[in-house]
Amino acid sequence: MKYIKLKNRLGFLLSVVLIIINVSCQNEIEREGYVNVEGGKIWYKIVGEGDGVPLLVLHGGPGGRSCAMIPGFSLLATDRPVIFYDQLGSGNSDRPKDKTLWKVERFVNEIDYLRKALNLDELHILGHSFGSTFLIEYMITKKPEGVKSVIFSSPMISTSDWIADAKILLSQLPVNIQDTLKKYEVLKNYSAPAYVAATDSFYSRHIIRKKWLYKSTECENVGGFNKAIYNYMWGPTEFNATGTLLNFDRTSDLYKIEEPILFVSGEYDEARPETMFKYQKLSNNAIVEIIDDAGHATMIDQPEKLTEKIGKFLKNIDKN
Repeated sequence: MKYIKLKNRLGFLLSVVLIIINVSCQNEIEREGYVNVEGGKIWYKIVGEGDGVPLLVLHGGPGGRSCAMIPGFSLLATDRPVIFYDQLGSGNSDRPKDKTLWKVERFVNEIDYLRKALNLDELHILGHSFGSTFLIEYMITKKPEGVKSVIFSSPMISTSDWIADAKILLSQLPVNIQDTLKKYEVLKNYSAPAYVAATDSFYSRHIIRKKWLYKSTECENVGGFNKAIYNYMWGPTEFNATGTLLNFDRTSDLYKIEEPILFVSGEYDEARPETMFKYQKLSNNAIVEIIDDAGHATMIDQPEKLTEKIGKFLKNIDKN
């Protein structure tokens, strides 16, 4: 009788162990995969296995992709997991053509879908360029719990500020390039070869200085830049805002963010350093870092310098 009872107990314990193992396996997060969001599936990739609080990275655009950012920001993965993802319509994610999906609120909701799917109860969040538009909207409208810090990397959090910065930088171009830009903008002929060449002159100075049209092996077999979303939400070029974001401005809400903030931009960034210091003054707990000899794509122009600054910021937050 005792033998039978012992056998039953052992059988019960074995069943419990198997259930625990099965649940653990089901809850294990894949290093790369897809998450369902409104309108389709978005792709993500986790790099690194450090003990630090995870960092979620939001790419720019609108209509951009994360692949070109992965090599640079992956340098942070020695201390913590770094999570990249492609917004709906971008990169490896689904590409529906329904324009009703191209709303800031829907893109913001993607962050919560990712957090839930990847068990990101605590995290740092970095928004680069247009990714910062979604990030500040997320922080202001959602008031999320578990966000340890916020990094605005070359941010677009005010269209009027962005265009004002662009006008200053455009005024510094050679007169013949300025004249070409003005000529074709009056005609609204943004595809003219002369106009494209003139815009490339601006981009090579202020977006990617190391090598314009930079290519990453991470981008092989990845869908290209989605111009339809870019044109719909932003406009024809970096310095022409005609889309749904024409009146976007969250600068007056910066003080509402209680979490520590890092503003970072390149020395020659189209998100000008002067504007970063302006935003710092509007915030409660913010610091500014300027990356020498870098344009807008700081993670491409100067990845080591950038990750040194961001890594130090994150480590200081994790200690507290």
